[in-house]
Amino acid sequence: MSQLEDKMKRMLFLVLVLFLISCNTTPTKSIDIPNFDFNKAFTYLEEQCEFGPRNPGSAGRSNFSDYLKDFLSDLSGKLTIQEFVYTEPITNIERDGKNFIIQFNEEAEYRLLLGAHWDTRSFSDQDESVDNQSIPVLGANDGASGTAVLMELCNIFSVNNPKIGIDVIFFDAEDGGNPGQPNTFALGAKFFAENLPIIKPDFAIIVDMVGDKNLTIPIERISYSIAPDKVKEIWSLADDLSLRAFKKTIENEIYDDHVPLWEIAQIPAINIIDFQYPNMFYNYWHTQSDTPNNCSPQSLGQVGTLLVNYIYGSTHQ
Repeated sequence: MSQLEDKMKRMLFLVLVLFLISCNTTPTKSIDIPNFDFNKAFTYLEEQCEFGPRNPGSAGRSNFSDYLKDFLSDLSGKLTIQEFVYTEPITNIERDGKNFIIQFNEEAEYRLLLGAHWDTRSFSDQDESVDNQSIPVLGANDGASGTAVLMELCNIFSVNNPKIGIDVIFFDAEDGGNPGQPNTFALGAKFFAENLPIIKPDFAIIVDMVGDKNLTIPIERISYSIAPDKVKEIWSLADDLSLRAFKKTIENEIYDDHVPLWEIAQIPAINIIDFQYPNMFYNYWHTQSDTPNNCSPQSLGQVGTLLVNYIYGSTHQ
């Protein structure tokens, strides 16, 4: 055999090997991340406010409760309504409470809880005007913003089955606590944690006050103490996505729905929250200025985009 023939046979053999390898190689699938429609989310924020304040005992609360039930019933998830009775601390009046729970991909072993509160505060006790302090808060940011983000996420989950189990909970009775007494807040989350109506989730993310036009979301201190690795992962993802509202600084402690989830049910939980509304010099929180014109679709979009990418694009364990 000539050297030329030998060389050609070697080349043919190499081509054949490469061909066989290519035939047995599974193509890499691109990750399909659904789009979060921030304009639709903002419409949900505005619609909530059109009902008026959703504080306990109000017509706005009753009407929005019916609306939310109908909205969730039209989706593909399994809806559970957890009812309870509690005494609203700020009024000392007995109230009926409802936690709305909708589950997607029920068979999945790993489960993520997404939560927000849908109630609003009975008094504008932080308002500069004494005359306004006895008036209920409209709650565009404190109540409607987190609820709006979760409503649009539910639309996405309903048509794009997530690879993990998702439990979306609209908590009641979060905002009726006494000033200076943190554990009088988040009563709906407490009831849920004490009486789990679903399989215990592996991890929880609470979304609260995320509509601020001047959105700034540092790391909430209690969240970092509960789940530092998860916090680092999620804020790093926000950085990768160029979501500039998220700041890698650890700041205030906020008692929110994530605290009873961890303290009572031992569900690791974090809080995505902007606690400077609109900034460090002025405050719309628990005032008559908590209105849609002080909120922004783009702010809802930053939070929704982060959560969609975290759910559909990350490895969960």
